[in-house]
Amino acid sequence: MWTLKSWQGRLLPHPLPPGERLRSYATWCNAVEGNTTFYATPARSTVESWARQTAPDFRLVVKLPRSITHEGRLTGVDEEVRSFLETIEPLGPRAHALWIQLPGSFAPTDLGTLAGFLHRLPRSHRYAVEVRHRAFFDDARSARLLEGVLAGVGAEWVPFDTTTLFRSPPTSDSEREAWAKKPRMPLRSVALTDRPIVRYLGRDDTASTIEGWRHWVGTVTGWLREGRSPTVFIHTPDNADAPTLARRFHDDVRVLLPEVEPLPEPMPTEPLTLF
Repeated sequence: MWTLKSWQGRLLPHPLPPGERLRSYATWCNAVEGNTTFYATPARSTVESWARQTAPDFRLVVKLPRSITHEGRLTGVDEEVRSFLETIEPLGPRAHALWIQLPGSFAPTDLGTLAGFLHRLPRSHRYAVEVRHRAFFDDARSARLLEGVLAGVGAEWVPFDTTTLFRSPPTSDSEREAWAKKPRMPLRSVALTDRPIVRYLGRDDTASTIEGWRHWVGTVTGWLREGRSPTVFIHTPDNADAPTLARRFHDDVRVLLPEVEPLPEPMPTEPLTLF
């Protein structure tokens, strides 16, 4: 999520070799969703490049490949998991959590499969699970059962907040595409661990996006006061200004909690000159 074309030359320097784009992004934000790993396990040399471009405290939330979560549905995939874990090993502490995004068809009746899968994973990593079946949100018993499975291995439940997107009809092509593809997820803001992860999807209109995240500013501030270390990802349908918005969210939290450290100054998009 650090190579978006619309960022090149506007938020990130251009031209910039692919092996330097994450380094530039990391001056904007101190965390990123490793979404590309969902489509295929990368080459180890690629992962080594990610590690070289980021500081040890940079947070990559790395998604497990769909061959494990969607095609294999967590069954008979031990060899694929082993290979994936070996590949991402160069990240070291940068692998903040391994993100297990499950398909919408993964229901409460599948919780036994999830429990078995999580218990087979090495404890050397943190795990975060994103579910999309409505029963986990609409049925209190199903939610409690999932929380119990996750608590048994210290895993987090990742909320994907799309309530702002679906609050009113789409007004742009990217919003219409998001309406067709993104899940209509109810709001959930309960942290299970000391490292909660939030995914928030706003609108292409900046004011609407900011208004929609007010709840999260208060929630994240509360988590910080409790001693937790949350990670928040800010999206819009076109993501054109996502890094700028992420910094704005960080600043909004700092208004309520000034002791939170500011983010670094972004790398300039143009080379510095003397005149």
